[in-house]
Amino acid sequence: MTEQVTGAQALIRSLEAAGVDTVFGIPGGAILPAYDPMLDSTKVRHILVRHEQGAGHAAEGYAQATGRVGVCMATSGPGATNLVTPIADAHMDSVPIVAITGQVASSSIGTDAFQEADICGITMPITKHNFLVTDPAEIAPTIAAAFHVASTGRPGPVLVDISKDALQAATEFVWTGTAELPGYRPVTRPHAKQIREAARLLSEAKQPVLYVGGGVLKAHASAELRILAELTGAPVITTLMALGAFPDSHPQHLGMPGMHGTVAAVTALQRADLIISLGARFDDRVTGKLDTFAPNATIVHADIDPAEISKNRVADVPIVGDAREVIADLVVAVQAEHEAGRRGDYTAWWEQLNDWRDRYPLGYDLPDDGTLSPQLVIERLSAISGPDTIFASGVGQHQMWAAHYIDHEKPYTWLNSGGAGTMGYSVPAAMGAKVGMPETTVWAIDGDGCFQMTNQELVTCALNNIPIKVAVINNGSLGMVRQWQTLFYNQRYSNTDLHSKHIPDFVKLADAMGCVGLRCDNPDDLDATIKQAMEINDRPVVVDFVVHQDAMVWPMVAAGTSNDEILAARDVRPDFGDGEE
Repeated sequence: MTEQVTGAQALIRSLEAAGVDTVFGIPGGAILPAYDPMLDSTKVRHILVRHEQGAGHAAEGYAQATGRVGVCMATSGPGATNLVTPIADAHMDSVPIVAITGQVASSSIGTDAFQEADICGITMPITKHNFLVTDPAEIAPTIAAAFHVASTGRPGPVLVDISKDALQAATEFVWTGTAELPGYRPVTRPHAKQIREAARLLSEAKQPVLYVGGGVLKAHASAELRILAELTGAPVITTLMALGAFPDSHPQHLGMPGMHGTVAAVTALQRADLIISLGARFDDRVTGKLDTFAPNATIVHADIDPAEISKNRVADVPIVGDAREVIADLVVAVQAEHEAGRRGDYTAWWEQLNDWRDRYPLGYDLPDDGTLSPQLVIERLSAISGPDTIFASGVGQHQMWAAHYIDHEKPYTWLNSGGAGTMGYSVPAAMGAKVGMPETTVWAIDGDGCFQMTNQELVTCALNNIPIKVAVINNGSLGMVRQWQTLFYNQRYSNTDLHSKHIPDFVKLADAMGCVGLRCDNPDDLDATIKQAMEINDRPVVVDFVVHQDAMVWPMVAAGTSNDEILAARDVRPDFGDGEE
């Protein structure tokens, strides 16, 4: 079926045909033709954000919470370049978004025309793929291809840059829904021989670890993971990007690995004789000093992206495939090993793991002066909000405390910027998550530094009936940088004091933006304040939690050092029986 339309109409109809229900964006000159037919669409809701960075992070939050492709839109030049940070963020964390940008007329491309920027060139290293469209007939097939590429294989961001004249010109609208992409054939089925080898190694290992990354969530493989874990009896660790893929409360879960991981998780990897990596990438925050990481472990590395395998740590058994299919096949292969009488005995391993877990649990001290502990705030937020709540975290100390002290029991309830570590991610990502999951409670946990980067999107939330809740963990400083200055720079606090316990007044700021502003600085008022915030569902709520300034994130592995040097607390190195404590 064909119909004569403008390129702009073809774009909107393509978005409708692709199943898009929400676009986050801001109009401008080059993209303006697309905004006219969008006004007539009954299927696509446009949410006018206050900054393009907010549009990109909102698209990410929408995608992470729903599993569908998030969509953002901006004009040429500065509008497009303001999307660079969320595009890079989505690329690092494998989040499926499609960013649509207007471009100057095709005859002006390369002339340094007003508001021209080579956004395809700029984003080439940080997109899964990008397209420049100057022919209106190519708009529909390009949108189909963009959604296919973003959502298949290893998910990621795709940019579609469309010249203004292509949006204005007439064309025939043809939607096939299929993408003609010869050469793009992501491998999803793992090789049976490698699967059998992984199962054999599991049956022979004495100290195995299942190292679970965000790829397990991308593959919707949480149920399969639990079956595999309980079948094998092996310990499970979940990375920052995989929290919720395996319940925190499960007895086989050791917690999060890495720079601020639990002692049990970090040390289990170091002492393992077999690591089964599922949808993880051995990034530096997990491995510490790479040449000292897991020195005695055989590595089975399963990932849908062949470029990740052996990129950082050489894999002894490489498996290319979708995590869900890999785990399902691995379950069958392990069952075959058991039926043949070959079953791993991890009794001594669990005795060691439980000893570390018992001696070095997560914990914190309450401040001596009676002020509010940030860890306690997050712990109570989790307990009062419940396991179905979606938490979107900013980046820094509050992110690590949220990773540790929220009870991560269900998948797709933890959103954060892991790879890029983007301050300002939380509020717009929470906005996107709430749009995608309107019946679910969504909390943004933000630091006072992160919050001041993108809090203008609370205006967007207030005007569009998106009642997110924001917990500002306000310690008056750039907390994680201050922690490093405390530990490594002789307490020389250069440019980390934000003075935000005084300016701005976050309660008044929230009120000015159409939200409810609350403040809590007393532990005795903590539960009542959280419950008050939970009862307000007709507008956004911002709670200024004024917390102790000197609280630190522990455990910690200093950057560039071996994971063997993990500190359970300041100046406290765990005793692993090697004579050093």
